[in-house]
Amino acid sequence: MNAVPDHIIDHLAKDEVMAAIIKACNIDYRISKISVFEALIQSIVSQQLSTKAAATIYARFRSSINSEASVSAQIINMEIEDMRALGLSYQKAGYIKNVTTFFDHHNLYEFEWEALPDEEIIARLTQIKGVGKWTVEMMLMFVLGRENVLPLDDLIIRTHIIKHYNITSQKHQLILDLKAVASPWQPYRSIACRYLWAAKDSVI
Repeated sequence: MNAVPDHIIDHLAKDEVMAAIIKACNIDYRISKISVFEALIQSIVSQQLSTKAAATIYARFRSSINSEASVSAQIINMEIEDMRALGLSYQKAGYIKNVTTFFDHHNLYEFEWEALPDEEIIARLTQIKGVGKWTVEMMLMFVLGRENVLPLDDLIIRTHIIKHYNITSQKHQLILDLKAVASPWQPYRSIACRYLWAAKDSVI
């Protein structure tokens, strides 16, 4: 497990509530060593599945692809029924094809995503049917290592900010209040959110 750098801990711990969460929880600071394309495919496969089931289906999908040939051409030309046989739903099979076609059409496989700001990456990738804002935010956090993402569409993040900071507002005001709570965490909101995820298994 990679430890969170001290300067980030010190900054987040200025918030007394977050300091208590940090004290009670451990997180792994590592990021995934996979491409943006692969991260999006993994996310689509994983939707509404347990970690174990998602890993099994993704492994089947990967093994069906010949790495010595064009990966994108194989996916684009793969029959939906063949993808279904691997454990993918019709919808997920279609979304995977959508991602592949988009990356192929825009020549994005070797694209330097690091050069773009978060919001531009979100705007670009959410054009793909089947790729939502939350999916891109997870990729930003765990693949590109962006440190200041605040995924408010994530139910656990919302629930734990509301719980730990005693927020009672609703609708538009709720969003404003959630952002206000997270404002002092900048520029490390991603790391604060990792602690909030870890807190779901904590007694605090």
